[in-house]
Amino acid sequence: MKEIEVVRPQTAEKLAEEALSGEVDAVVAFHDGDIRAALTTLLLDCHHLRLQLALSDKGRSRDMTGPTTDVEGP
Repeated sequence: MKEIEVVRPQTAEKLAEEALSGEVDAVVAFHDGDIRAALTTLLLDCHHLRLQLALSDKGRSRDMTGPTTDVEGP
């Protein structure tokens, strides 16, 4: 039986850092080197996306509560 390779947390962090290094540099450069401004923008994006996801989930759960009637136009 083939052994499954387990990625240690340190290895996973290193791989993530290498994969995102260019993107991190681009975000910081976009904010003229201001790390706080870069973090603020990313956190605002996260908040916006979480709100959108919550609204989407609420809409989906409403669709599952019962039948809906479709109104057809002329």
